Amino acid sequence: MLGFIIGLLVIGLVAGFIARAVVPGKDDLSVPQTILLGIVGSFVGGLIGFLIRGDSGGIVQTSSWIGSIVGAILALIVFNKATGRKGVRS
Repeated sequence: MLGFIIGLLVIGLVAGFIARAVVPGKDDLSVPQTILLGIVGSFVGGLIGFLIRGDSGGIVQTSSWIGSIVGAILALIVFNKATGRKGVRS
């Protein structure tokens, strides 16, 4: 159980940072917010993967990492649109 939680935090951190780097504009998110973004992205990516493939996959599969990153990008875009938080990156 502890290994799963640590894995979730690591995937969340990586996916969140990649999403923040890919989505243009300035994002004032702290490290915990970035981890949360990545975790939400993992759930979104997992749901999309489940709808496409019909299975849950695994946490260490390449498709799971890609799904987490894509999900985090989508979550960040939706968050920015919903809150109106977007400026020019300086």
